[in-house]
Amino acid sequence: MSSLKDILGNIREALKEKEKLRENAQKDMRKATSLSKQAILMIHQKRFKEAEKLVIKAAKIISKLNDASEKNPNIIYSGLFNAALQEHAEANILLRLVKESRFVTPKEINVPMVDYVLGLADVIGEYRRMTLDALREGDVKKSENCLKIMDEIYIELMAMDEAYMLIPGLRRKCDTARKIIEATRGDVTQEIRRSTLEKYLKNFEKLATKKKI
Repeated sequence: MSSLKDILGNIREALKEKEKLRENAQKDMRKATSLSKQAILMIHQKRFKEAEKLVIKAAKIISKLNDASEKNPNIIYSGLFNAALQEHAEANILLRLVKESRFVTPKEINVPMVDYVLGLADVIGEYRRMTLDALREGDVKKSENCLKIMDEIYIELMAMDEAYMLIPGLRRKCDTARKIIEATRGDVTQEIRRSTLEKYLKNFEKLATKKKI
């Protein structure tokens, strides 16, 4: 027969082991989030091979966490894991859009639907950055294409009907996205007007020069 001391001793050891698992899991979650953030940065820098490697590393960590959660489900029930999944979804969606002009599915990247949708909403912000980069490079057409993708994502998210209301945080993200899109549309429109005026003045100068000759 076990004494109370032995029973509580065993409980204490089990709790310590569980806490160790939780700490290691949180460390992995932070690492996965960091890798996905780095991948997004690499995408903006057009360093796609490096971005691919980082995304794969993050995917391995997430897979490891999912496996560990089968024995200890409680270790993944935290905001940190959701943040890692959303960041991972965002990096994957952005990478496939830029490289292959297609939307990756939740199944392809092993991310729950809710985290996929929330990650997708954040892609709009990344496309604003790409739009502004294109404008700085003088590539108005690319900036218009980026704006078109931002619009598509926003419109489809808003069209999710009841599901839109069932995803915590999506309304806030969509409100933010709407403001981002409005600001971006203003930037693109202004650049198009400036570019059009510049071309008009150049043509006017050419015509004026010819008349003088």
